[in-house]
Amino acid sequence: MNIKTKLTLGIGLLFLLIIISGVVSSLYIHILRSDTENILAANYNTLEYAQGMLRSSESGDSLSAGQFENYLRQQEATITEPGEEKATTAIRTGFDRYRHTKDPMLLPAIRQDIFRVMDMNMQAIQRKSLLARQTAENGTNWIALTGVLCFLFALILLLNLPSSISSPIRELSESIKQIAARKYSERVTFENKGEFTELATSFNIMAEKLQEYDNSSLASLMMEKKRIEALISKMTDPVIGFDEHLHVLFVNEAATKVIGLPDQELIGKAAPVLAISNDLLRLLLQQMAPGLAGNATRQLKIFADNKESYFEKEILNISITPTGESLPLQIGHVIILRNITEYKELDFAKTNFIARVSHEFKTPISSMKMSLQLLANARIGTLNEEQAQLVAGIHEDANRLLKFTGELLDMTQVESGNIKLSLLPNKPRSILDLAVATIKTQAQQKAIRLEITAPEDLPDINVDAEKTVWVLTNLLSNAIRYSYEHSVISIHAAQRGEQVDFSVKDTGPGIAPKYKDRIFDKYFRVPGTGQEGTGLGLAICKEFMEAQGGQIKVESEYGSGSTFTVSVNRAA
Repeated sequence: MNIKTKLTLGIGLLFLLIIISGVVSSLYIHILRSDTENILAANYNTLEYAQGMLRSSESGDSLSAGQFENYLRQQEATITEPGEEKATTAIRTGFDRYRHTKDPMLLPAIRQDIFRVMDMNMQAIQRKSLLARQTAENGTNWIALTGVLCFLFALILLLNLPSSISSPIRELSESIKQIAARKYSERVTFENKGEFTELATSFNIMAEKLQEYDNSSLASLMMEKKRIEALISKMTDPVIGFDEHLHVLFVNEAATKVIGLPDQELIGKAAPVLAISNDLLRLLLQQMAPGLAGNATRQLKIFADNKESYFEKEILNISITPTGESLPLQIGHVIILRNITEYKELDFAKTNFIARVSHEFKTPISSMKMSLQLLANARIGTLNEEQAQLVAGIHEDANRLLKFTGELLDMTQVESGNIKLSLLPNKPRSILDLAVATIKTQAQQKAIRLEITAPEDLPDINVDAEKTVWVLTNLLSNAIRYSYEHSVISIHAAQRGEQVDFSVKDTGPGIAPKYKDRIFDKYFRVPGTGQEGTGLGLAICKEFMEAQGGQIKVESEYGSGSTFTVSVNRAA
């Protein structure tokens, strides 16, 4: 029998016994009330009327006769006992004769009949009182019997029903604790326990599946997942993970400190919605727009740990190729912020040091050049051929040192963020002519011909003329350095929308594909070219152009030369 049936039968039977007890009590109370009312209505009232008639018969006057008549009529209306009607009729006959004859001798007979009526009712009262007492005793016995039955049945339910429910629950709780302790071999058995048998079956199936899961590779995968999550949470660098819809999947403690929001307010929420009220998140999401490269690196300055810190942002677009398919599927993104504050501080110190040293070098090198020019002047004295060659070599080295220190100073200016620009409208052709004039001698030394294509009607450009000329001069100098003798360098200037493009195409060996993305890095030189240099020229060009709102790019086919293009904004 199941628990539901036991509860239904037990509580139902107890409820039925309570109803029976109530019905029996109500029935006997009703019977006692009915007997009491009968005594009052049938016998007690008759005694009242008989006593009234006795009092009226004592005087015998007309007023008393009227009262006697009233009591007699009431008595005639309440005849209930056997023989009472005959005695009442005799009273009526005697009273009628008395009213007509006024014979006092009739009064004793009338009184005798009244006493007989009173005696009948007194005997009836005694008889009915005994009956009411018997009824009360029977009611008490029945009520006590049903009460005892209710008590016994409730006691049986109290002793058996809780234990029949709590024992299986206790056993099930112990088994659940064993399962929680990863003891998946635990099983539960209930014999003839109704619903608990079904519950035990379901529990055993669950335990069996957990045991199967624990023995499968999925458990290992879940453990590895938890291990990875623990590693990410302990990383000192901020890490944020998103799904393909930019909902936050995970965030470590370092990221919550930088963002300024607890993880419960981040995980599961849409990042674009959070970015509306969080400037840092908005900044972090800027490079995650569709169409951007999978990996994007950018340095950020963030106020963290009560100071301005520098981070290098790296965005990883996570994709997989589903089984049976050939196209990759985008499944999420990960943002990693590497704290480079310490390196940035060292870089600032290095930049300041280089700037100081370069500045200190520049003055004596300029003085050396001036002294060399005086030595080469015939008025100072005539040099023999060997001395003239030594002076020329020293002059060349001084020029190289001066150029190197100039580039170092420009680089320190770029790194410190103190690029000073004077953006003014300028003629594209005049800037190009200045750059060409600077390297014209260098081109003639290698017999390189410069082909210039620059329409005169090009719109003015909004640039810093000095720095733009420096950029074009550097590009032309590189093109001459890497081009073969008697070759041609093409120089073009053309309008493209709201910009003007300057392009320099050489006929050198070109750039290998693996080095193409690094040529604008500081201090990088393409290996195997045999050309001297600091590796700073192109990095400075890139910074100068971007500071003016322009850009520089390269196109190169290995073995067929390179084309560098500088784009600048036209003047308003």
